[in-house]
Amino acid sequence: MISRTETQISVAHEVAKYSGIRPETMPRTAYLLAENIAAFTPEPAELLQDLGTWLREGTDPGELPFRPTRILMQDTAGIAALADLAALRDHAVSRGWSPETVSSSLPIDLVIDHAVEVEHAGHPEALTRNMAAEMARNAERYGFFKWAERAFPNLRVVPPGNGICHQINLEELARLAVDLPEGQGAVCGSVIGTDSHTTMVNALGILGWGVGGMDAEIAALGHPLALRAPRLTRVGLTGKRQSGVAAADLALAVTRALRQADVTSDFVEFGGAALSALSVPDRAAIANMAPEYGAFCGLFPVDRFTLDYLRQMGRSEDEIAFYEAYACETSLWAAANEQRLWHREIIIDLNEIRISVAGPNRPDQLTDLAEVPRILSGLGSCPVAIASITSCTNTANPASMVAAGLVARTARQRGLTVPDHVKASLAPGSRRIARLLEASGLQEDLDALGFHVVGFGCTTCVGNSGDLIPEAKQMKQDGADLCAVLSGNRNFEGRIHPEVDRNWLASPALVVVAALAGRMNLDLASDPVAVDAAGHPLTLPTRQLVRVTKAESSVQPNRCQHLHNALVAIAKPMDFKRFG
Repeated sequence: MISRTETQISVAHEVAKYSGIRPETMPRTAYLLAENIAAFTPEPAELLQDLGTWLREGTDPGELPFRPTRILMQDTAGIAALADLAALRDHAVSRGWSPETVSSSLPIDLVIDHAVEVEHAGHPEALTRNMAAEMARNAERYGFFKWAERAFPNLRVVPPGNGICHQINLEELARLAVDLPEGQGAVCGSVIGTDSHTTMVNALGILGWGVGGMDAEIAALGHPLALRAPRLTRVGLTGKRQSGVAAADLALAVTRALRQADVTSDFVEFGGAALSALSVPDRAAIANMAPEYGAFCGLFPVDRFTLDYLRQMGRSEDEIAFYEAYACETSLWAAANEQRLWHREIIIDLNEIRISVAGPNRPDQLTDLAEVPRILSGLGSCPVAIASITSCTNTANPASMVAAGLVARTARQRGLTVPDHVKASLAPGSRRIARLLEASGLQEDLDALGFHVVGFGCTTCVGNSGDLIPEAKQMKQDGADLCAVLSGNRNFEGRIHPEVDRNWLASPALVVVAALAGRMNLDLASDPVAVDAAGHPLTLPTRQLVRVTKAESSVQPNRCQHLHNALVAIAKPMDFKRFG
């Protein structure tokens, strides 16, 4: 349990003393860099002085040492780092040393989530069969992970079938504020990860980003990472979020805006009056996309929404209270009308963000729904071969997943079905999200359209799409340009499936609508997407379905009660066992 020291909570006084800048006037990302130097560098005074001069005058301070407090790995990139540690163990034994002399100096969490493939979809046994195939295909790799967890005391392995690493990190693994030894205060529970979307944890006010395997190994062996002083960019969010705008719409709009502003390698932090309109899962979707808008990280401040989310995820009241006190003392807490020493500020007006998609081959190609048919003109009907609700960006968001379920419910009530050539799949971000859909009854509606759960992990979003349905293959042979629609974060050509020509990123609700339409050469928001049993063309009211408000309780008490029960259900903490 995190305990509060009697003399101080953080090392903020050390930062202020040597940098000459009060924490409340430092950009939060700069403070976290300075705090890390103060806590982990033997003689930090000169480095902090240089950092202070950099903030005041723009003088390059040179390389800054950074020591994360934890490492996050997924299985694809993590196996190489663990294999290197295992080789060091063998070398130690060959020199007559104890193998225990080789271990990670930092806690490592490895989440197995990149190996599940959508070999089976569209039927109730899809999850069971895909997991069985995954275990059989990866028996040797998983055996190595079991050995590694026993060999390295600082390694914890989350078994396959639990969720996507970034969602598990957000819900279960992230360390909020970490006590230093001997009552020296506390620091932010920073993290580096062997996956670029480690930035998702920035939604909790925790500094984290993705690194290569070598950098992860350097940190694991106790050495600091060397950072060049980044540009510090503040993104002010203003205006009012429009009805029907999903987390995916926000994330894609922010991605385009920041790409155009060129935030390449910047330390980006968000704030502004509209921050209160974003839940932590909404913020996580934006923070997750930092690699797509080119930034090093996308940090959010800590506020009551952060604490409420942590409480809902089952974090202890002691831990939450300590994190609140730490955030207030270090000025990581959200504040109105703050003035900090950012290098520049970019304003994004939420009023201007509409329901949209991104594609056909880059995440920053934000496209209004009405423009999609024009872009695809001359290409035929552009049939949807893959419709996948996948990726940590959106399957970690309860509201977005509920919205997808509500679209499916409406479609089911109207007797609609998904065309035979569409391969539909659903890979929830965690078991919590799956419980939400089950408890609300919405999973039954998704199942009715073929969106059965196929696995818990990165599936279609990393190209683990499995074979196309034969009807889609025939369309390809007949000359059709196939499309994929997914709630992912990357859609580069060839990434989703080698036989699919154009990939569109969309909210989970729009993925369902696209699946029902079966083609992309139409306006998903206003054109009829299907015909009912009576022959009537139907347009699905996506703008009305992606938001559930308290006002609905007066006219739809049963549905709102189901959703309330579902949200209560996900508050139960997960109970995954150690892999070893």
